[in-house]
Amino acid sequence: MQRRAVSAVVAAAALLLTAGCSSDGGGGGSPFGGESTTPGRAASGSSPSKKAAEEAPPAKGSVKVVRTVTEGLNTPWGLAPLPDGDLLVSSRDEGTITRVDGQSGRKTELGEVPGVSPAGEGGLLGIALSPDYASDHMVYAYFTSASDNRIVRMLYDEKKPSGEQLGAPDTIFKGIPKGVIHNGGRIAFGPDKMLYAGTGETGDTGLSQDTKSLGGKILRLTPEGDPAPGDPFPDSPVYSYGHRNVQGLAWDSKQRLFASEFGQDTWDELNAIKPGGNYGWPDAEGRSDTSSYRNPIAQWRTDDASPSGIAYAEGSIWMAGLKGRRLWRIPLKGTAASAAPQSFLQGEYGRLRTVVAAGGDKLWLVTSNTDGRGAPKAGDDRILEIQVR
Repeated sequence: MQRRAVSAVVAAAALLLTAGCSSDGGGGGSPFGGESTTPGRAASGSSPSKKAAEEAPPAKGSVKVVRTVTEGLNTPWGLAPLPDGDLLVSSRDEGTITRVDGQSGRKTELGEVPGVSPAGEGGLLGIALSPDYASDHMVYAYFTSASDNRIVRMLYDEKKPSGEQLGAPDTIFKGIPKGVIHNGGRIAFGPDKMLYAGTGETGDTGLSQDTKSLGGKILRLTPEGDPAPGDPFPDSPVYSYGHRNVQGLAWDSKQRLFASEFGQDTWDELNAIKPGGNYGWPDAEGRSDTSSYRNPIAQWRTDDASPSGIAYAEGSIWMAGLKGRRLWRIPLKGTAASAAPQSFLQGEYGRLRTVVAAGGDKLWLVTSNTDGRGAPKAGDDRILEIQVR
């Protein structure tokens, strides 16, 4: 399907809570002016009185591992819960999507996604269900091809034999820069039913500030792959820019978008996303005094994070750490960190790739020890069910 090319895109905070950032390799937190909200939805905390009324969760939280759902996965990356409680998981290097029974952990391969060209950090990355999945049974995937990173959608037909249940991919968006590193890859449908995608700058730092490039951005698209109504720049899917490698996307209970991204040598970041906002890379890594750049709400030193997927639950953002090999909790009040980030599960399960809300106080957590940078052990990689507060 032909997609429109991106046209020319037009071109604070104080408290620093140090906890520890990196390329794939904790925490500063600072509020900044203005609330981030999904286009077309009112920000519940948009007036001073409402902001003051927002309650922060307890400064300290807890994590309990309820069970191991399944194990023996190979380079798991994206995770999409199905309405019946089962889970779809993508394999970065195998280019396959597997269904995991949410109760027994039994694995059934749906099929291989044609066109995936895995190398380095590229391959079959994020997956998401259509907002109308109940009627259209469409699964969306972000992957690295021989020429670019792209987004496709596929019909999932459960009645077909195992290995043949995925229909031919329909490419809805292409031309995202690819590289051995920094391919982005996280996709998610927002509360507005629009498709958001985090991209990387592939190691070419100039792409992030280049308003004509799709690299180092958060994109916002219709389910058909067009620039979404209300996007900040005319005829462009670019939603925010100045990113290095966006790896996590999540919305809070007020429909405000947050994103995690790798830093380089100094700071990893958790950002509250403002439409049209410039997040500073490569000129700023972490908090900056430059007023035109949006400051992170929390930042971490290189060895402590390498953040990947994020999820919102119980008033906090929960962030999976790769090099940091731990799960971070960032309690929120509005778009600020209300207390210092707190870490859990340090070193217990190795590298952590993806975390997804499972309803209420439950999360799904995916490990990433078979990605070439971990130290795989018997049974790796796995999906865990955890309880948080």
